[in-house]
Amino acid sequence: MAFVAPLIGIFLVLRRYSLIADTLAHVSLAGIALGLLFGLSPILTALGITVVSSLGIERLRDSRRIYGESALALFLSGSLALATVLLSLAKGFNTNLFSYLFGSIVTVTTTDVYTIGALAVIVGTTLLFFYKELVYITFDEEAARVSGLPTKLINSILIILTAFTVSLSIPVVGVLLIAALIVVPVVASLQLKKSFSETIFYAELISISSVIAGIITSFYFNLSTGGTIVLIMLAVFLALFIVGRKNR
Repeated sequence: MAFVAPLIGIFLVLRRYSLIADTLAHVSLAGIALGLLFGLSPILTALGITVVSSLGIERLRDSRRIYGESALALFLSGSLALATVLLSLAKGFNTNLFSYLFGSIVTVTTTDVYTIGALAVIVGTTLLFFYKELVYITFDEEAARVSGLPTKLINSILIILTAFTVSLSIPVVGVLLIAALIVVPVVASLQLKKSFSETIFYAELISISSVIAGIITSFYFNLSTGGTIVLIMLAVFLALFIVGRKNR
């Protein structure tokens, strides 16, 4: 997940669409609540609902009848309300729910590892295949549309990949922290003022090193793994922000 998340995050952050990760995380919470209520696989129900919602968000944004941030607010508040209602029907909070909210690396199964590995291959291959188109659309979507690129299709692919990344990372990072894993390493890397490809490289470096450091630290100090990882990434961002400001 440390490898996959920044690959998605770089395009979301530069398009000022960072909140999509947080919104889809809350949507996935509604999917998890649905799975717990009906005795289904929470990850599968979260994945299905998140993919459908991501396409709905993109359609609203593309229609231009609703501003992008307004569409996110609608889905975020609506999914959170739905999740609370479903959880109340499912007899409220329990241990399983908290593991989905905050992540629990010790409960990750071999199947989860293979699934995340497959996700990494799919996301990496897809982004590599559409790399030039995604970069073009990220910096000037109107020009890309005029030049004949299928912007709707490429935007839909990106948002579906985001939905997959959010849903399948829930067992490790948790609903409440996955947005940070997607956004924070990229924002930290942008403080270095490098080229696009170099920014991706440093975002990956920050993400992977923070995850490894977070796992080790949480193990020895008996802390929450997901929270420790995010705090380390925020510390890296703060350090780079301060250094960058002094250099300027």
